[in-house]
Amino acid sequence: MLFTSDPSAPEPLFEQLAVQVRSAVARGELTAGTRLPSARELAGLLGVNLHTVLRAYQELRDEGLLELRRGRGAVITARAQQDYLPLREAIDHLVSVSRRLGLAPVTTAALTREALR
Repeated sequence: MLFTSDPSAPEPLFEQLAVQVRSAVARGELTAGTRLPSARELAGLLGVNLHTVLRAYQELRDEGLLELRRGRGAVITARAQQDYLPLREAIDHLVSVSRRLGLAPVTTAALTREALR
């Protein structure tokens, strides 16, 4: 999996990383048992602070998507096997309706965030 970070984005870097992992799990690109780069390795690749990656990994661990194994790295848990198809279909429908209404992606995202609160 290719990770990216955008220092100019409004989201914190740790959240950008966590979102990328969550999305890859939901799309089925990351499955149970998949090993992610070590926090140190990923921090070096992205040019970010080690604690930024650790915070993302810890957030994912707290959600049950990632298991952190000392000396063995970060591994996607069995929870990743959950069937996300209904969610992906609902998101596809949301995007379709949003485009039909001519809403900007940022508006759709804001409305979605508000609905999740």
